[in-house]
Amino acid sequence: VGNYKRTVKRIDDGHRLCNDLMNCIHERARIEKVYAQQLTEWAKRWKQLVEKGPQYGTVERAWCAFMSEAEKVSELHLEVKGSLMNEDFEKIKNWQKEAFHKQMMGGFKETKEAEDGFRKAQKPWAKKLKEVEAAKKAYHAACKEEKLAISRETNSKADPALNPEQLKKLQDKVERSKQDVLKTKEKYEKSLKELDNATPQYMENMEQVFEQCQQFEEKRLRFFREVLLEVQKHLDLSNVASYKNIYRELEQNIKTADAVEDLRWFRANQGPGMSMNWPQFEEWSADLNRTLSRREKKKASDGVTLTGINQTGEQVSQPNKHSSSLSVQSNTVQSVQSSYNPFEDEEDTGSTVSEKEDNKIKNVSSYEKNQSYPTDWSDEESNNPFSSTDANGDTNPFDEDTSPAMEVRVRALYDYEGQEQDELSFKAGDELTKMENEDEQGWCKGRLDNGQVGLYPANYVEPIQ
Repeated sequence: VGNYKRTVKRIDDGHRLCNDLMNCIHERARIEKVYAQQLTEWAKRWKQLVEKGPQYGTVERAWCAFMSEAEKVSELHLEVKGSLMNEDFEKIKNWQKEAFHKQMMGGFKETKEAEDGFRKAQKPWAKKLKEVEAAKKAYHAACKEEKLAISRETNSKADPALNPEQLKKLQDKVERSKQDVLKTKEKYEKSLKELDNATPQYMENMEQVFEQCQQFEEKRLRFFREVLLEVQKHLDLSNVASYKNIYRELEQNIKTADAVEDLRWFRANQGPGMSMNWPQFEEWSADLNRTLSRREKKKASDGVTLTGINQTGEQVSQPNKHSSSLSVQSNTVQSVQSSYNPFEDEEDTGSTVSEKEDNKIKNVSSYEKNQSYPTDWSDEESNNPFSSTDANGDTNPFDEDTSPAMEVRVRALYDYEGQEQDELSFKAGDELTKMENEDEQGWCKGRLDNGQVGLYPANYVEPIQ
């Protein structure tokens, strides 16, 4: 009696299992989305690195094919996420809503109907069972009483002090106990027979309610199997034609990589096969002889205030000649306190240290590939290896010696930090050699005592008397 509650509880468990399955699918969909996003970010980052890196030709295209594969697979996993949430998740949600109906007082209508059906089917048999238990209890009590009465009578016979009247009472007690045993036994057997007669009908009624619960549970189990098969189809990309094509195309792109072709391309574009611009005789021109012509080509822009000017004692005596804040024309967009670093990622603001290290690797590769190697050169190109100043500021061994007659020793009046590679840096009081006179933009060419040659503002120095 009451064991039907396990079957009734299964209905409530079915509703909870629907929630569990929806949560399971939702978590998998979230994983698919995150994976797709990470694939896209990975592909974007490495595609830029490879394109800007030193790799070239067919091998570069084969390498980039992996990033294309990641982007396409990312799209497929986003489709998987959409199918899981828009189809499978919603299907379970709608089925749950149709199969389970909540009541105003709590619980589900289906649970209450099953419990009422079981209780109604069990009530008559449970009543008879209760009668059987009572009859059995009465019969067992009578048997116990009979045994006790017989024991007393047997003991009294061995007692000579007991009078005949008392012995007669004990014998009557035994007789009554035997009659009670017969009566309770008869009643017990009768109630048990009635219970046995009611059992088939009880089983039939309970079976009928149980089958209704079985049918309800069968619908849920079949529905779950159907949904799980659909989820499997959505997750199984191996049967998706476009998924197979991605890797077929990736294999073809890798196989098209040709070392001989790449070497031939490099020879034609970066090696002996490239077009040459051999030096030829050129007539003298005033523009060609101007060392500072590169600065004159710069477009006029807002003045940049130079800071960090320290006056020396000698400068104080010439207040009208110099000022504590000077402005020069420059087309640079950086401030005086900062200069452009080609190894720094402009989009790396707020990133972690490890991300900055990764970006540093990426930018090194990008910097290497983006270096320009001109086929012709002049002293006006900043990256010309034959210019008057190389990347380290050392003197070019191919330059002709500057005439000693033009060199003048000067002393720095202020601190100056070079803003570009061809500019000198010095402190107030340092001495250097002026190699060329001031140009129209107010710049001079000079040489520090360590041999570095470059430009500096003319009004930052004064001749040494």
